[in-house]
Amino acid sequence: MKALILLSSLGVIALLAEIFSFKKLLYPIVLLGLITTFVLNMFDWDTNKLYFKMMQFDNYAVAFTAVILVVAFLWFIMAEGFFKEESNLTDHFALVLFALVGAEIMVSYTNMAMLFLGIEILSIPMYILAGSNKTDVSSNEAAFKYLIMGAFATGFLLFGIALVYGATGSFDLSEIAAAVSGGTALSSIFYVGVLLMLVGMAFKVSAAPFHFWAPDVYQGAPTVVTAFMATIVKTAAFAAFLRLFSTTFSGVSETWMQTVWVMAALTLLVGNITAVMQTSTKRMLAYSSVAHAGYMLLALLAANNYSNSAILYYASAYSIGSIATFAIVNIISDAKNSDGVNAFNGLSKTNPMLAIVMTIALLSLAGIPPTAGFFAKYFIFTSAFMAGNVGLVLIAIIASLIGVYYYFRLIIAMYFKESDGQTIAVQSNHKIVLVIIAIAIVALGLFPDYIIRLL
Repeated sequence: MKALILLSSLGVIALLAEIFSFKKLLYPIVLLGLITTFVLNMFDWDTNKLYFKMMQFDNYAVAFTAVILVVAFLWFIMAEGFFKEESNLTDHFALVLFALVGAEIMVSYTNMAMLFLGIEILSIPMYILAGSNKTDVSSNEAAFKYLIMGAFATGFLLFGIALVYGATGSFDLSEIAAAVSGGTALSSIFYVGVLLMLVGMAFKVSAAPFHFWAPDVYQGAPTVVTAFMATIVKTAAFAAFLRLFSTTFSGVSETWMQTVWVMAALTLLVGNITAVMQTSTKRMLAYSSVAHAGYMLLALLAANNYSNSAILYYASAYSIGSIATFAIVNIISDAKNSDGVNAFNGLSKTNPMLAIVMTIALLSLAGIPPTAGFFAKYFIFTSAFMAGNVGLVLIAIIASLIGVYYYFRLIIAMYFKESDGQTIAVQSNHKIVLVIIAIAIVALGLFPDYIIRLL
């Protein structure tokens, strides 16, 4: 709870910075605040505190909050140039910080009212940030599509919550779980409510066939905002998804398991196959993000003690790999005014450091050892295999092989294609964070137990 209060306070401080004229101090204040928030969050480890039957800071919530805060810290360093260029600096800081507040609520809620509040507190700033490049038509289009589709998804979610409440008489997750496992027959509206909530959550994690908004929004939004959506937003959404369906609705798993099975298979195949056909690196990574949602759905289907750890590790590995790739795409597109695959031609000759970090990140996203991405997929596949989803694991392996193709297409462009000779300038802080991320990707791959044993 201390971490949540501090994050909220940082958002308020960002709003006040414009009035009291300390905008130049805001960036270091936010970075220091995130470090302090991380420390305070870890103090809640093993405390399992429940606040007003609305939020619970158990090890699950603390672990996912820690991942979100670490990724947010790296994201702020990556996005420094974006903030410097914007005149409404304080507004952007406040929106991002309040989005983080929503993310923390989503990983710690114990009441469906708090789930809704967390999703909306996270989503509303993202609608604005997606359209923050006001001079770009595609950014405006991205914000509009995200808002409209998000409104429909929220409608499904709220309707589902209302039906579940009507059938059980409670918003509290533990009371709903008790009603499910109590042995008494539940009204048919309860099962309809569960499926409607499934649709709403599937939109938030961009799972097929509710993924159509993601490629356009990811491509149209500023690259740093896309990086935020692909990492922090997705991690929070999956943590909320898993908390709801693997515990509260586990007693009626026969109602939603087959639907999620089909959804996972579609997400894996559609995401990876469509990514192959993209020439824009940013759009390719958008479809890649859809595909990675499919892998995480495997752990949701497993719904065993191993699945929590598998999703935590996968979210960690995927997030740091994506932050690196989007950071480099942002640097390249700014320098060459293009995010096409051809813009990476000969990067190993003009900027070897960027090429090496990009290669490590792409190998991780592709699941090549000894990177973190390999063990992330290994743990997810093991979790699904233990639950008896052998067919879905085979589909996931085939989808992974397809993914290797489009990731390696970028690697081939960097090392085996002719360069245009253009020198790309990289800020010192970006170099440092990219090197740290590359080391972290390899370290997580060599020592996965440090995360996988947390839950």
